[in-house]
Amino acid sequence: MSNLIKIKEQLSSYESLERELNLKQLQINRLLNITQAINHNVSADGLFEMYQSFLKFELGIKRMCLFVKKGERWVCAASIGIQEELLSLDISRELERYDHLKNIDSSEHPLVKQFDVVIPVRHKDLPIAYVFIGAMNEQEDMYGKIQFITTITNIIAVAIENKRLFKRQLEQERLKREMELASEMQRMLIPGRLPARACYEFDSIYKPQLGVGGDYFDFVEFDDDKIVFCIGDISGKGVAAALLMANFQANFHTLINKRTDLIEFIHDLNSSVNRITLGDKFLTFFIAEYDISRQQLTYINAGHNPPVFVSDGKLCLLKKGCTILGSFKKLPEVEVGQVSIEKDAMVLAYTDGLIDLKNRNGDFFSEDTLNEFVLKHARLSSKEFNANLMELIEQFKGEQTYTDDFTILTCKLLPAVS
Repeated sequence: MSNLIKIKEQLSSYESLERELNLKQLQINRLLNITQAINHNVSADGLFEMYQSFLKFELGIKRMCLFVKKGERWVCAASIGIQEELLSLDISRELERYDHLKNIDSSEHPLVKQFDVVIPVRHKDLPIAYVFIGAMNEQEDMYGKIQFITTITNIIAVAIENKRLFKRQLEQERLKREMELASEMQRMLIPGRLPARACYEFDSIYKPQLGVGGDYFDFVEFDDDKIVFCIGDISGKGVAAALLMANFQANFHTLINKRTDLIEFIHDLNSSVNRITLGDKFLTFFIAEYDISRQQLTYINAGHNPPVFVSDGKLCLLKKGCTILGSFKKLPEVEVGQVSIEKDAMVLAYTDGLIDLKNRNGDFFSEDTLNEFVLKHARLSSKEFNANLMELIEQFKGEQTYTDDFTILTCKLLPAVS
């Protein structure tokens, strides 16, 4: 009789071992299926469905919620045995309490109190998923199940995170290509060759911070011994400012070639900018016309940083003009400035990104520093002047990055030789 009991006990042990082996084989097969699904780029929803099905039908889990991050919010990606109204509750603050596998002894949150265990999943020290398990049977090998659930949750969550990172990388590469194309297109709108004659010469420095931006400069030479040059700064940065700049460039050339006086030109330009932006964007702008035969510079400054004018060792700022362009349908008042070019002169026009530069101590590249530099180096050619100025800027900036677009247009004006 005792031998029969021993045989029955051995058979029961074998059956238990066989069930355990079958379960392990099932788990291994499921892991293989999920790995194959990941390799075949199954969607996130497909992986969540496989995860939910396995926990419910093959591990016998009666309550489960898997939370993953979507943007800035934690959302339930898969669930078992939980009412819909509970799943809609915000659980974000509760999740902050769990940084490792933990038994849930008590919780006031109506959703969390449905569960016994929480398993956080981390990737590079950041939480990427939380799985809650409940209604566990104490007679089962719950330790083994929890270990396996932890493993499979990590595989699923990391795979989803890698998909997200890969998608973001593709998006960043696409955006980079678009920015490169936009930068190339914008540079086509900026003069690549600046004029140089016996009575004037120009040189520029153009530094869009993001590859594209809202800084603009241009010139137009006319047959009647006149040259018009300008510089502008459109509010905003990046692609939006660049698109507006492209439109502005077209309007500038259309209006300047009408050959109206500067007052009528600036009114028309303001109207076109206001019509396009509906007053939401604005433009600071400086335009000047150099009449070679009369040796006179006529200008309007529309809210722009006053260009520096130096001649015969004397400095003045070209301030006369009007308010910024685009904010008002009609400009309230416009004043035209005039300067006689009796001796060699230099005009330095720039956008505010230059004087917004900071060094490592937080000091700005001040207007006083710029004015002193112009006075000291006004005898140089435009090209030599800009090379020296750029060297000074780099020394001042050091290892600090450019925080904004900046553009410099340097004009050397020489009186006509009779």
